[in-house]
Amino acid sequence: MKLAQRMSRLGTETAFEVLLAARALEAQGRDIVHLEIGEPDFDTPANIVDAACQALRSGQTHYTPSAGIPPLREAIAAEMSRTRGIQVEPNQVVVTPGGKPIMFYLILALAEPGTEVIYPNPGFPIYESMINFVGAKPVPVRLLEERGFRFDLDELREKVSDRTRLIIINSPQNPTGGVLTREDLAGIAEVATKYDIPVMSDEIYDRMLYEGEFASIASLPGMSTSERTIILNGFSKTYAMTGWRLGYGVMPAELAGHITRLMTNSNSCTAAATQFAGIEALKGPQDEAAKMVAAFKQRRDVIVAGLNQIPGIRCHKPEGAFYVFPNISATGMKSKQMEQFLLNEAGVATLAGTSFGAYGEGYIRLSYANSVDNLEKALDRIAGALAKR
Repeated sequence: MKLAQRMSRLGTETAFEVLLAARALEAQGRDIVHLEIGEPDFDTPANIVDAACQALRSGQTHYTPSAGIPPLREAIAAEMSRTRGIQVEPNQVVVTPGGKPIMFYLILALAEPGTEVIYPNPGFPIYESMINFVGAKPVPVRLLEERGFRFDLDELREKVSDRTRLIIINSPQNPTGGVLTREDLAGIAEVATKYDIPVMSDEIYDRMLYEGEFASIASLPGMSTSERTIILNGFSKTYAMTGWRLGYGVMPAELAGHITRLMTNSNSCTAAATQFAGIEALKGPQDEAAKMVAAFKQRRDVIVAGLNQIPGIRCHKPEGAFYVFPNISATGMKSKQMEQFLLNEAGVATLAGTSFGAYGEGYIRLSYANSVDNLEKALDRIAGALAKR
């Protein structure tokens, strides 16, 4: 079967490949500590599960509008209006099965051959994959450890051009845990407004911030979701709902109409019961979500302190999300080599920094969405394996 040439440009998420390799070792009797997958290890709060069950029992088992059911779009619009300090209307909201479709549809709608998209590197691998897939040129802005893995505004200004169709930002960030400051956001907004370039702000980790308060670029003058910001968000991280597949985009209403057509042509709609669960997540008690963030903060402190005690490893303390991105260059190993070494020799599943782009060389990513006991076990294993090298 002859595939379209574009398929050769489509990347993947290496986390699932490492998970497969780790499961194969477990099938052989090996004990593996899983720090490769970026998902909370908590169960979805009971009130959210109950809301979905009630929806199913009441007959919510049919097609829904492609953009999402009105009550959920209204709840999302109200939440975004309240937390971002802007006016968001329900017709600006598109609900999708997970957050990835928003980045998929948005890049598909805005970029094409001959155009460019600016994105963070190291960054979530699907950004670069989708830019390549549509035939546009990926233009990376390097996230440097010495800058706290934040955008270099001078580099951004150098790389923007009349071919730039989209700027992608992610804060708190995967894989580094870096957080853009208000000054960073103001600088990005200045570029976006000067050249009239839309910005996709991936805010999936907005509630997972350990110092300070979350800031959205959509709150800045000229950057609201009625103007040129597209907020990508969802329920997977905050409410431990990765398997539910529920995300959304908030954007100018005209663009929302185009994104909805892409949704109609691909997924038709998001599962009805899942959407009712989303309403309960937003409107119901937030205690469990807050407890998860407190637990992640404790785990962050444990893993950062432990990694910094291991010779050859240096770990910047992340301000958000649930990842650390330690520098392993002093060990003399490349990122992929370290990933394989830790899995096979230490029984710890991690991801090479290069899974998140070329500028991730010299780093690995560890998810601390795991128990303190397992994190301490992983730290002991890493230290022991490296000591024996």
